[in-house]
Amino acid sequence: MEWANETLVTEFVFLSFSSLGGLQRLLFAVFLLVYLFMLGTNAIIVSTIVLDRALHTPMYFFLGVLSCSETCYTFVIVPKMLVDLLAHKKSISFLGCAIQMFSFLFLGCSHSFLLAAMGYDRYVAICDPLRYTLLMGHGVCMGLVAAACACGFIVAQIITSLVFHLPFHSSNQLHHFFCDIFPVLKLASHYSYLSQLVVFVLGVFVLIIPLLLILVSYIQIISAILKIPSSVGRYKTFSTCASHLIVITVHYGCASFIYLRPKSNYSSSQDTLISVFYTILTPLFNPMIYSLRNKKFKSALQRTMTQTSCLVN
Repeated sequence: MEWANETLVTEFVFLSFSSLGGLQRLLFAVFLLVYLFMLGTNAIIVSTIVLDRALHTPMYFFLGVLSCSETCYTFVIVPKMLVDLLAHKKSISFLGCAIQMFSFLFLGCSHSFLLAAMGYDRYVAICDPLRYTLLMGHGVCMGLVAAACACGFIVAQIITSLVFHLPFHSSNQLHHFFCDIFPVLKLASHYSYLSQLVVFVLGVFVLIIPLLLILVSYIQIISAILKIPSSVGRYKTFSTCASHLIVITVHYGCASFIYLRPKSNYSSSQDTLISVFYTILTPLFNPMIYSLRNKKFKSALQRTMTQTSCLVN
């Protein structure tokens, strides 16, 4: 075989930030502060939702799950990236790379389906409010989250198995800061058109199908909002969906750019920049978008803080 005298790859070396030299320490400080702030914000959101009974509704249940999901997602990527920014050799083992890819795919794909479930929740709340508590009971909400996680697990398992069963005999230099699909695929000694097709089809399944479900939900929502006679009523109703729409735009926009564009347009530097936004800044902004624009949540946060301070004193 032509690979007989070549060494099997046992580890990958990340190159994305290697050319930045002294700026790496500055990036470490900035990303660490952002990461700690994001962890704190998500912890506050989840704690408030758990402790305040007024937030024990499907909408805030999904928001709590979303916050937990994004915290886990960043935990898979950011701590390793922070260590690498200070390390001379930025490497990860072959097995570690596979585990990282599976974990971020599982959480990222689950996130897509979770956003679709949140769209369905808004559809039922606005279009069928009288049956909202019946249609969105606790069992239904748990079932939707379980289904989102199951879809994420299956997609992650298929893609990770497909990628890491390919032969890696040549370069181990990864032009990225974590084990993303296409940067790792580029290092495979041989990968077929079928491999690329499977990844693309699964990308369509994870991104386009949930997005279509969300679009159907919002067509019905907009139709219902337009029937409200009062402009104030229309504004108040639509404002409950605004945060969800912002998060959807950012999530599907970034993910579609990375995973659904033609392979010939792949650019490692461009993808690195988008991935930094997608893996660090988006999880920071999402909780703030959902919570700081929400009067009910802010009231619940004030009550929780008051109760906590009373218990401490």
